[in-house]
Amino acid sequence: MNAAVNEKVQVWLNGNYDAATKEAIKKLEIENPNELEESFYTNLEFGTGGLRGIMGVGTNRMNKYTVGMATQGFSNYLKKTFGDQEVKVAIAHDSRNNSRFFAETTASIFAANGIKVYLFEALRPTPELSFTIRRLGCKAGVVCTASHNPKEYNGYKAYWDDGGQLVPPHDKNVIKEVEAIQSVDDIKFTGGDHNITIIGKEMDDAYIAMAKGLSVYPEVIAKEHDLKIVYTPIHGTGIMLVPKVLEAYGFTNVNVVAEQATPDGNFPTVAYPNPEETETMSIGLAKAKELDADILCGTDPDADRVGVGVKNHKGEWVLMNGNQTAVLAFAYIIEARKSKGIAQPNDMVISTIVTTEMINVIAEKNDVACYNVLTGFKWIAEKIKELQGEKNYVIGGEESFGLMIGNDIRDKDAVSAVAIMCEMAAYEKAKGRTLFDKMIDLYIQYGFYYESLISITKKGMNGQKEIADMMTGYRDNPPASINGSKVVTLYDYQLQVETNLLTGEKTPISLPKSNVLQFVTADGSKVSARPSGTEPKIKFYFSVNTTLASREEFDEKYAILKAKIAGIIEDMQLK
Repeated sequence: MNAAVNEKVQVWLNGNYDAATKEAIKKLEIENPNELEESFYTNLEFGTGGLRGIMGVGTNRMNKYTVGMATQGFSNYLKKTFGDQEVKVAIAHDSRNNSRFFAETTASIFAANGIKVYLFEALRPTPELSFTIRRLGCKAGVVCTASHNPKEYNGYKAYWDDGGQLVPPHDKNVIKEVEAIQSVDDIKFTGGDHNITIIGKEMDDAYIAMAKGLSVYPEVIAKEHDLKIVYTPIHGTGIMLVPKVLEAYGFTNVNVVAEQATPDGNFPTVAYPNPEETETMSIGLAKAKELDADILCGTDPDADRVGVGVKNHKGEWVLMNGNQTAVLAFAYIIEARKSKGIAQPNDMVISTIVTTEMINVIAEKNDVACYNVLTGFKWIAEKIKELQGEKNYVIGGEESFGLMIGNDIRDKDAVSAVAIMCEMAAYEKAKGRTLFDKMIDLYIQYGFYYESLISITKKGMNGQKEIADMMTGYRDNPPASINGSKVVTLYDYQLQVETNLLTGEKTPISLPKSNVLQFVTADGSKVSARPSGTEPKIKFYFSVNTTLASREEFDEKYAILKAKIAGIIEDMQLK
């Protein structure tokens, strides 16, 4: 073990840390020195969204002390920012191991710093935390979750007073305050219990009423109330609200997947609690087939991501990808508002730079303003704030299985998304059709866009460097062609420059800096490269498109698009 790491270990062994922590360190010294070095070689970074990491002892792990330093720094920033004003925060947590402990630790530290805390009585979905911040007029909020990460992980998402995650300048300023905490002795762990208020049902009821208000066609649900819905919370928080919201909408035939209904941080039925994964949704798919259901929906542990399964044009059950789900939802909201006569001239929708271009086409052809922001719902929230009073926000979303419908929440919300997706299925069923039928119709109307994503994982101490080197290579030496088609445009969001590679002309990009590169080819294909902000991965997003003249040629065109993406992956040597 190098000297710097050993010094950090000794600080923990000799400092004001509890006995169990010290014993765990001593055990690692004997049994797994490599793991001990991984646990201390760096500090778990309080990034622009908060913390996320593997649970355990050490400066590079999620534990009482790393959470404590984050919360003390956040407390210091809130008190500096709001001065003599009353500072209120809301705190929620998911079903992960230690999430309740981390939430209570966070609540105690805020309270010990004289901050008024609203702590949920038990696990709750992340979107309800965002809703609560806005409803109670809080200055900030925290949810303890690692979203869809494996069971070894936990996290700490930090929110501001609009209910969105931290954005500039607050993100960087909070980071500075967290980094200024030099010792565990700087953390106020106790002494403010009187500042903590437990909340629960009253906020649930308010959220359910809000979600019900998003329904556009309640009369259709009344006729199709027995739509056969299969829902899985994948051992997470969705069980707390999704069935209640579906009941409020009027659905009477909701079948919860029993094997995955109980909240459990070990996620015993899945390797990876992410509704993007076919394996994760396999039990739900089996149940949907058994019941001959109309729709399958699944939510991740903190219920901000939604996965959707439907029967395709051949009667086979398939999982929609995140772009398809977003396209269906955007088109439905835009079309339904028009049909109902509630569309407003200043309606706007918001997508992200790595989400399907099809959303832009749908919005443009329906005369609805569409804004594209950086990846992450905090940027959607920031755009809403920027255009408040000028534009009327109706829906936002991104390819990572996230939707944010209506104006009362500022983070992705799988609870209301499940309800709206089921309403869409009911609307199509009333016409003798499925959501897949609607998807094909949209391809015919707006163009057949197909997207795919691969992630390359680089773990350990060298992982981040390997990812950084990959991005530097693409930035300094962009490919001249991809899969036989010339690269004509390079978007570098880190340098904030769009370059026409045919003319050399450069155009400024007005979005904030972000380590994302995009290559657009002459045939309209787009490849985006982006390191993950929450995992040791680099993600590659692929988008290709063609025209679709009729339903009969869907399979042929689909095969062509899939082959094109496979060719791109092979040409870029990303296997």
